[in-house]
Amino acid sequence: MFGSIFYNLWGALAAFSLYFFSTFQKPFTPLRIIIGSFVAGIIMFFVMYIVRFLIAYVLFTPEGDEEVVEGELEENESVNSKEDQETPTANSTVEFQDESSDEIAQVVRTMMNREDEQQINA
Repeated sequence: MFGSIFYNLWGALAAFSLYFFSTFQKPFTPLRIIIGSFVAGIIMFFVMYIVRFLIAYVLFTPEGDEEVVEGELEENESVNSKEDQETPTANSTVEFQDESSDEIAQVVRTMMNREDEQQINA
């Protein structure tokens, strides 16, 4: 379920308070007001179970869809690997990864320098 029993307690407290303060100015006996407030709180406590169940149901992602997506990704990877095999490259993957990380580091450095310059100019 979504959340915990803590949400149920907050719902019960809110229902108790709303009922209590809405009937406080009416000509009811204090015992009737307090008993009615407790009944409203208890009802809301159990209603929150249903609310939490509905929220969990809406947010639930079935695992069957993930398997379908994974299968499609595997098919795309196999197609991409076939295309990569057709076009040979001069660099090995290790060299390519080193070059790309160096390029990325250089881009990050230049962006940080630009941000520093903009802060100084501002």
